[in-house]
Amino acid sequence: MDKTKIEYIKEYITQLPKGNITYKTIKGKKYPYLQWTEDGKQRNRRVREDELEDLKNKIFERKELEKKLKELQQGEVDLEENFFAQMMLGDELLSFRELVKGYEKRECYSALRDYVYGDRSDKVFILYGLRRTGKTTLIRQVIAEMDEAMLAKTAFMQITSDINLARFNLDMRRLSKRGYQYIFIDEVTMMDDFIEDAAILSDIFAAYGMKIVLSGTDSLGFIFSQDSSLYDRCYLLHTTFVPYREFERVLGIRGIDEYIRYGGTMSMGGVDYNKSATFASDKSTNDYVDSAIAHNIQHSLKNYRNGDHFRSLQELYDANELTSAINRIVEDINHRFTYEVLTRDFKSGDLSLSAKNLLKDKENPSSALYQIDTEEVTARLKDILEIKNRSEQSIHLTDSHRNEIKEYLDLLDITVDIDIVSLNSSKRQKHTVVTQPGMRYSQARSLIDELIEDEFFMRLPLNERNQISRRILSDVMGRMMEEIILLETKTAFPDKDVFKLIFATGEFDMVIFDAESESCEIFEIKHSSQRVPEQYRHLIDKEKCSACEFRFGKITGRSVIYRGETIDDKKVKYINVEDYLNSLGKKEHI
Repeated sequence: MDKTKIEYIKEYITQLPKGNITYKTIKGKKYPYLQWTEDGKQRNRRVREDELEDLKNKIFERKELEKKLKELQQGEVDLEENFFAQMMLGDELLSFRELVKGYEKRECYSALRDYVYGDRSDKVFILYGLRRTGKTTLIRQVIAEMDEAMLAKTAFMQITSDINLARFNLDMRRLSKRGYQYIFIDEVTMMDDFIEDAAILSDIFAAYGMKIVLSGTDSLGFIFSQDSSLYDRCYLLHTTFVPYREFERVLGIRGIDEYIRYGGTMSMGGVDYNKSATFASDKSTNDYVDSAIAHNIQHSLKNYRNGDHFRSLQELYDANELTSAINRIVEDINHRFTYEVLTRDFKSGDLSLSAKNLLKDKENPSSALYQIDTEEVTARLKDILEIKNRSEQSIHLTDSHRNEIKEYLDLLDITVDIDIVSLNSSKRQKHTVVTQPGMRYSQARSLIDELIEDEFFMRLPLNERNQISRRILSDVMGRMMEEIILLETKTAFPDKDVFKLIFATGEFDMVIFDAESESCEIFEIKHSSQRVPEQYRHLIDKEKCSACEFRFGKITGRSVIYRGETIDDKKVKYINVEDYLNSLGKKEHI
């Protein structure tokens, strides 16, 4: 007989409810009650409807364990595992950490390291973000720095869907009794009861000296837990946003176009990076949106406040249309103001934009895109992206649906709003960008695949087809490069105002306004490697500059950010885009 295992089962049983479910009929209606015996007296309490199913499952689990305990005490069975969760302990972590020893570290690594190796331990550390943004790698890197003594007190716990908080609590108590001090818990939000009851980690285990790092892909679940059970009891570190400088430094891949094509995750495939990257195809991109974003939102909402926080999204969730609505916004949000996204039939912004630009092309103007069957093209594109048009939706999409989905995308750092300022108005418009550029580019690329299959397009000469394809991708990349620069500049300078400035004719692609010094810098952004005077004509326009200075202070810098070499022109400064984005990590301009 193994007394340790018997004690383990006994302790776990104490975490489960006593008694049984009974029913009382009151005024013709049956109500469930939990009935148990305590100190020789029979006691009962009314069971809420929202807790009934969970309570029944726990009672069933208790009875099964009581049966196993009896069999174990009689020597009829033996239990192979001491832990319910999958666990790596001490020396078992040697191979787990070996793979990352040569990896570069993300900028956020220092915050995690300071917590693990620091003195304070009354809070838990939450490492969260979308899939493939480096969470597990960060944990491995922290463990890789441990000496033998620390490693002997370290545990890595993998949570699976069959682990509930009672089992998890018992595993944590067992680790504590064995003297483990550094606990890394992966995918902790897989526990359905984590969001509401996570405070035991900080109030019990961390308070007694344990360093506890929680990680997981259900980012929204962590945000909900911080707002409820872990309020003021945790440190948060979000990994979703991967700026260009980290893409280049950590993965060793240089070039704004490569970042546009594949940026947004920390996936790495060596020489086959472009083939194996998360956003290498429309299928892999859509799979990522489904699993990393749509599932993230739905799983977290299901487990927050007993599933009562879906708000107006409940009807979409019940009709199995929430994923479609989320996909629709993610694909479309880069090009449209969000109030239009869910209220009109799908139409590709890339296609119409490229048609206009191609018609105005000075060297090789073409009206080819205006002759293509755009309805057929966009219909095929819609099928690829698995986006439902209004006519295909059983639930009418409202502004409330759109607002709530956008709110969750913002919380997950998937979307960020950039200000658009008109010189003739005090009211600002918002332009929403997706922080993972590879996701957007992959979906734009699928448009090209659809165009190639268009009947009219196939009748064009090969050189004209290639010209159109290149022009569409150039339009997409140019717009995305501008958004990347605005987004990363805004993130790097939170104390400054970063926006696009619109005039009656023309615009400054970016303005950085420093209210404290009463000054600003103005920029043009060009997806070009050539220097042409026309690129900076707005930056030296006296009327535009005078109007800008009247509202935003003295202009201290005029720059064109482009793909060529960094060089000082006579009238403006030309800055290489990769140099500029790398400089933002140092929070200084070149």
